[in-house]
Amino acid sequence: MASSLLLAFSLTAIGYAAGSPQHPWKDPFFGCQGHLTKPEQLHFNYAGDRGMIVSWNTPEKLSFPTVRYGRGPELDHIAFSEVSVTYPTSTTYSNHVLIKHLEPDTHYEFAVHCADEKERHQFKTSLPAGNSRPFAFAFFGDLGTMGPLGLTTYGQKAALKPGEINTMQSLREFKDQFEFVWQDGDLAYADDWLTEEINGFLPNMTIEDGTTLYEDILNTFYDEMAGNVTMDRPYMVGPGNHEANCDNGGKKDKATGVKYTESICVEGQTNFTGFRNHFRMPSEQSGGLENFWYSWDYGMVHFIQFNTETDFPDAPDLPGGSAAENAGPFAPNGTQLKWLKDDLAAVDRKKTPWVIVAGHRPWYVDGSKCDSCQAAFEPLLLEYGVDIALFGHKHFYERFTPIANGEPDPNGLDNPSAPWYLVSGAAGHYAGLGTLDLPLANYTDKAIDTVYGWSRFTVHNCTHITQDFIASANGTVLDSATLYKNHNGCGGHEHHHHH
Repeated sequence: MASSLLLAFSLTAIGYAAGSPQHPWKDPFFGCQGHLTKPEQLHFNYAGDRGMIVSWNTPEKLSFPTVRYGRGPELDHIAFSEVSVTYPTSTTYSNHVLIKHLEPDTHYEFAVHCADEKERHQFKTSLPAGNSRPFAFAFFGDLGTMGPLGLTTYGQKAALKPGEINTMQSLREFKDQFEFVWQDGDLAYADDWLTEEINGFLPNMTIEDGTTLYEDILNTFYDEMAGNVTMDRPYMVGPGNHEANCDNGGKKDKATGVKYTESICVEGQTNFTGFRNHFRMPSEQSGGLENFWYSWDYGMVHFIQFNTETDFPDAPDLPGGSAAENAGPFAPNGTQLKWLKDDLAAVDRKKTPWVIVAGHRPWYVDGSKCDSCQAAFEPLLLEYGVDIALFGHKHFYERFTPIANGEPDPNGLDNPSAPWYLVSGAAGHYAGLGTLDLPLANYTDKAIDTVYGWSRFTVHNCTHITQDFIASANGTVLDSATLYKNHNGCGGHEHHHHH
């Protein structure tokens, strides 16, 4: 995506930058053909502390996806791009507009191309790096679609009780308590359509019909997320194995003995295609790669999303890898790990004393773990003093004492030198939660496999962060723990109390 196409102008601007595309000024929302350009699946994400990428889908291609925005009440600025992309099998176009030169930590009102004039939304730009205001964010992996195509009260394990609030609804209810949402892979579970049919949860159809069902599940998920949370809060995402292809690496139908492989997947539903089209994470701003690896700053924290699926030695989703997803690689050999090392080395710990990273597949977890992920990533997390490492993939909640190379840190949460690991994958998988194998490891501090929930991280200051695991059904905090880190005596000379 050439950055030259991503332009933002004030309506009062005279003329154009040289070589920029000609936008039909007089009516920035020209060419709206009723329902064909009706915006859906709205979401937005940070692009540096002065930028925001606004994304939405339309049934037809837009020549110039356009956003009107302003501090209000007038939407007196306009930003547009030429990024309206689709892929074989998709029923929509994904539109992405980068808005630049915003004020940090500021509310803006906006309306996207062809939206009803009353359909205004708001976003708040990023807290600039080094700002010490406390903030919170929501974190989870493994959510999935809600309702008849996903998690319901009549699913395979009927994990959701009738009338029970699901995680999307819980996020909507609590959105005043966090500033952004971070979903670490396994977004919609569109690739589980075949499993859902084999297991009798959805009626059987042909493989060809499955192609349509896959897109139906994706569209449903993104619409549900928009209605509950992504219209109101920035949405940062990373890659999980369920984004890779259309049937999650092959399934056997026990009734018929047929073994399906990814050979049933059509172009458009392999190799992370939907995931690559639907989002524009701030990789351009951080030297990363698409939505696979990137970083951003927010207040006292440097955040990093890395990719446990492809692009490192023995990555599980590579052709021939353990998960047989036949996805990637997306860059020359060694690119991701070199980027991660350079990104970590460049962190200014005076400005952002905290470093929090997330990848999808955990290597500290109850049950099968990703050894190749550990070999690739753990040395860098240790070398650069990463504070917190977050994961999904397993459909339960598990919090560990800080740990390095399998050895628990003797300090625990009281100024450890090792990273604090946490798995929060209990958000809403349609087939129910995973089951912990007891006994748990000696470095597991808390594990929950009986309720759906999500994590809220509160960054209090440069020395203390609290994580609360919140039960989606009733908002109860089921586990709470606070990490204390000295961070070279940050925050001046006041005395730090910790337990």
